[in-house]
Amino acid sequence: MHSPIFSLEVFPPKRTSPVGTIYDTLDGLQGLDPDFISVTYGTGKSSDRTLTARIAHTVNEYGIPAVAHLTAQYLDKDDVDEALDLFDQAKVSGVLALRGDRVEGAEPAGVFDHASDLAAYIREKRPDLKIYGACYPEKHPQAATLEEDIDNLKKKVDAGVSHLISQLFYDNEDFLRFVDKARAAGIDVPIEAGIMPVMNAKSVLRMSKMCESRVPEKLAVLLDKWGSDTALLKEAGIAYASEQICDLAARGVDGVHLYTMNHPCVSRRIWSNVKPFFV
Repeated sequence: MHSPIFSLEVFPPKRTSPVGTIYDTLDGLQGLDPDFISVTYGTGKSSDRTLTARIAHTVNEYGIPAVAHLTAQYLDKDDVDEALDLFDQAKVSGVLALRGDRVEGAEPAGVFDHASDLAAYIREKRPDLKIYGACYPEKHPQAATLEEDIDNLKKKVDAGVSHLISQLFYDNEDFLRFVDKARAAGIDVPIEAGIMPVMNAKSVLRMSKMCESRVPEKLAVLLDKWGSDTALLKEAGIAYASEQICDLAARGVDGVHLYTMNHPCVSRRIWSNVKPFFV
């Protein structure tokens, strides 16, 4: 395992694309040698579980540990049992237990209202399975304060989560401040910094709004200058993410989780810039 940890996230191909396109993504990521790759999950349909398991199995075929995402609020216990059976067959190394976003017009199942409920259930059903959890360096959008959010995060860890991966952020100070507060609250599991490279101005603004993640002035200048030029913004985004990661590694973070967005060429460029800092 690298020190710090280095991991990646991929998502199943869109429904309009052939499942086989994941091979193009994974082929393009060869040589990055991540400690694990996490595979995202849809809203809770049975087909989402199957697809996540299939992609996780494919990741394993490449000799890389796979972590399967599982979102809770639209699932009942039978659904979770089915997912865990599929993940067993896919030989996943862990599950990322999430509550998941609300879906317009869909009614939550009312069984797993929080990620901590799902984590506790997985720990009960699969005591040997590693459980990952998400965290928000600038607080969850529905939490009143960062302190309240960290109290809830502690419940998640106490329920069985032994490894945390952060949502995106664009200012390292926000992440480091969050880690200090989490440690002060007694959270002692690894906390990986989630880095999402800037490639599209609209998607940055949409994601930052959704996650209530701050766009610092340094990034706002890049978006203002090159937001309408996709090629230049991509170059600036690779440089920005690389600089973030180098600074985080220098400051002793537990690890970095790179959101690939299924763009292996961007991930490879970033890895070539930061590889010396992960030994």
